[in-house]
Amino acid sequence: MAKLGTLYLVPNTLGNDARIEQLPWVLPTETIAQAAKLKHWIVEDAKTARALLKAVDSISPLACTIQEMQMSEWRGAARNAKYGDAVKPADLLKPLLAGNDMGLMSEAGVPGVADPGAELVLAAHQLGAQVKPLVGPSSILLGLMASGLNGQRFAFQGYLPQDTHERSAKLKQLELESRKLQQTQIWIETPYRNTAMLIACLNSLAPQTLLCLGVDLSLTSEMITTLSVADWQKRYPNETACAPLQNRPTVFLLLA
Repeated sequence: MAKLGTLYLVPNTLGNDARIEQLPWVLPTETIAQAAKLKHWIVEDAKTARALLKAVDSISPLACTIQEMQMSEWRGAARNAKYGDAVKPADLLKPLLAGNDMGLMSEAGVPGVADPGAELVLAAHQLGAQVKPLVGPSSILLGLMASGLNGQRFAFQGYLPQDTHERSAKLKQLELESRKLQQTQIWIETPYRNTAMLIACLNSLAPQTLLCLGVDLSLTSEMITTLSVADWQKRYPNETACAPLQNRPTVFLLLA
């Protein structure tokens, strides 16, 4: 049996903030060099993948042009099926069977974490291929590192409900679990709903609960602040005051 290729998990930057200048700050030299060697890719979004590879090329020349690369998009089985795309993870991993190394890239951050790439990683293991994670930025871990909250015991919750009442109930549930377990609770939100999420936190959580917002992590506009809910209420007394947070990638963390 021919030797299988390796699936490299290549991190992406966390925003479009001058990728070429930003890249050496967020990706190690070895990660950049390995990304430059790969000709076969599975990416969450082709546009952001090409932007990263263009920045990589400015530091470590690509093995072939971006146009010559084999690049397939994968947004998750459920999402693909919704739009009538019946492709399966194993279909996209065929280059591995031919002995070719492949890269898996998220739209932002590290593949497989809050990212549909996990389905492809599992499929690669089932094929018997080696999976190699490369070092790069994770908004979840960067937010936890800088929060000052409990880094020994934490849970990532993904996205919370959009419905106002369900979201409030979920926040109270997370606060109760955090208090009981002394566990930091972490979640993310679609940037255009940041204001609604923050208002929900301020209306649903106890005044003494600690809340951290990690905004634009790793970008030049980065803002990381941990305050009690009571102090957040003083800083952002209404929805209008929250406007500067709108449409900026944000990680939310709480510790009751």
